[in-house]
Amino acid sequence: MGEITSIVYKPQHIDFKPLDRFSRLPLEQARLVKGYGIEGDRKGGHPQRQLNILFSAHVEQLRAKGFKTAPGELGEQIVLNGVDVAQIAPNTVLQLGTLAQVKVVEWRDGCQRFSRIHGLPYQAADGLLGVMATVIHSGKICVGDAVKVLEVVG
Repeated sequence: MGEITSIVYKPQHIDFKPLDRFSRLPLEQARLVKGYGIEGDRKGGHPQRQLNILFSAHVEQLRAKGFKTAPGELGEQIVLNGVDVAQIAPNTVLQLGTLAQVKVVEWRDGCQRFSRIHGLPYQAADGLLGVMATVIHSGKICVGDAVKVLEVVG
């Protein structure tokens, strides 16, 4: 079993993209909304990319490669610790906290903006940028909440 170590989001009122960073604010708790993502998050609502979830083991590897890794600096919204990344594949369902559930859609790729922000080629982060997920069951989550890998669904 793992735990949530970080939650960040981009508030609705932030409508610009700084050239040198991702616009994210830290949260101690958030509500995940089915079919949307983090309540109040400007990044929410995409049918396949509602959440960007990273794994702390990958964050440490990226830090060692010289990437900026403070909460939100990798463009993520949630960081999980203690999750066996080898168990994670598309269609894996994770329970975050007591109620919220997310389904992994795909592994996340980097982009030119990511390279520009970090001053490093995004290819150096291949396989370490976490997953994109959708919220399949709403619920409140908090930093420190337990995370369980539930199943792989078809």
